[in-house]
Amino acid sequence: MNSHPTPHDLTAHAEQRAGLLHGFCAYAFWGMLPLYFKLLPDVSAFELVAHRIIWSVVFLAILLANMRLYPALTAALGQPRVIGALILSASLIAANWLAYVLAVASNHVVAASLGYFLNPLVNVLIALVFLHEKLSRRQLVAILIAGCGVAILAAGELTTLWISLTLAISFAFYGLVRKLVAVPAAVGLMVETLALTIPAIAVLAWYQSHGSLAFGRAPIETILLIALGAVTSIPLILFASAARKLSMISLGLLQYVAPSLQFLTGVFLFGEKLSPDRWASFGLIWIALILFVWDSVSTARRVRR
Repeated sequence: MNSHPTPHDLTAHAEQRAGLLHGFCAYAFWGMLPLYFKLLPDVSAFELVAHRIIWSVVFLAILLANMRLYPALTAALGQPRVIGALILSASLIAANWLAYVLAVASNHVVAASLGYFLNPLVNVLIALVFLHEKLSRRQLVAILIAGCGVAILAAGELTTLWISLTLAISFAFYGLVRKLVAVPAAVGLMVETLALTIPAIAVLAWYQSHGSLAFGRAPIETILLIALGAVTSIPLILFASAARKLSMISLGLLQYVAPSLQFLTGVFLFGEKLSPDRWASFGLIWIALILFVWDSVSTARRVRR
């Protein structure tokens, strides 16, 4: 006979459920991001990344004020270890942003999606090696199936594999750092963007000095650049919240939502070529995702009993 769940079990279940919701929303948001960047075809990748940083600082400044998190920000800025870790995560996310924008701008959305198909496998490796997490039997089967799907997809994308690997590795280690740094999600993101502000301003100043700055060139384009603050910050805040609540394995497997949407966007909206092996890999990855969801639902039901 199963014993009644303890308050700790119920709290852990509520945390996991919130983490799954936050993670799904973040990944769905990111999955549709290529559509947004396609609205800015005449803005260079470096300027896009610079605007993501600058306007994120503005958005987060308002958000922290509304959430009354400035004391938490002050506390974080007073801890050298926290600052060091967040500077590292800032460098990782900046590299990820730049690689992603370059991929979309050069019509390699499928290569970008492959990076995020690879990322869960990197997450699992990090979880096993650094955090000593364990795979359930269903999760192990899901990982093996997903690995086969990713291998098939990667075999057909060797010329752009560097894009995929850069995206996968940078974001996996970003997730690890954010999981280990015990600060509120919005506070951590604010420290990260502040660390990147001076380089971002330098990039915009360079474009301005060469007469090629996109900002201010057209009203709609300028509005879209300003809105990058919210577009960038909201999913990252949700992701950081999910990273604190979920295991790295769960976080990684859930991430298949974003590249699946990116894959479909690249194929059906941007007209990138689709071959049978890509469809085969896509199908295997979704079978893996269904197994993961089945495992998560089964675990949740056992906790509630």
